[in-house]
Amino acid sequence: MNAILLIARRELGSYFRTWLGYIIIAAVLLLQGILFNAFALGSGMDRRSSDVVMQFFYTMSGCTMVAAIFISMRLLAAEREGGTVNLLYSSPVRDGEIVVGKFLSALAFLAILLFATSFMPAMVLLAGKISWGHVFAGYLGLLLLGSAVLAVGTLGSALTRSQILSVIISALMVVALLTCWWVGRVSDRPLSSVFENLALWQIHFQPFMSGIVHTRDVIFYLAITYVGLFGATRVLEARRWR
Repeated sequence: MNAILLIARRELGSYFRTWLGYIIIAAVLLLQGILFNAFALGSGMDRRSSDVVMQFFYTMSGCTMVAAIFISMRLLAAEREGGTVNLLYSSPVRDGEIVVGKFLSALAFLAILLFATSFMPAMVLLAGKISWGHVFAGYLGLLLLGSAVLAVGTLGSALTRSQILSVIISALMVVALLTCWWVGRVSDRPLSSVFENLALWQIHFQPFMSGIVHTRDVIFYLAITYVGLFGATRVLEARRWR
């Protein structure tokens, strides 16, 4: 556990020692601010506050997935790209601890990013009322969705030494999970229900947008996170003995 926390703390600091972390935060705040003003606040002041908050989480889910892909691109690919991966292999740290430590640093950075956007739903209080339970459920959904995408991104980062290729591979895997919904819509049962339930966003995130937390959705995102980290660990182990 100490090794995991040490790696996580070192990696989290690296996001703020370079421009990458600040660029990601600034880009997400700018894009989400534009989307929130255009599709939530700017679409009419006679809307219910809950609808505005729901629209915020709708647009923020897309920003979270894109940000998670870029946050995770450097986790393992940068080590191979910079030639420092041999130092990790020679250290008395297991591959699983390396993967989990780096993942936790990315998750902590994502949590900081999400916290930085909390003033947007709070702005609804200027003209209406909001349910803090709704806000909590929405942010929980964003964190779980981001966690799943970060795990997929960690796997993508483990598969290549190039950060650019890591972004491409991770994006393709995320898009594949997103399009499972449309595959399910055009398939026959029982395959249709299987594909629809594998979809990353459509079924599992929408309840969070409405302020509803289902155990099945929490388990789904945690399962995707586990599979992604498990795959990244196995890739790292295979490269160690190559």
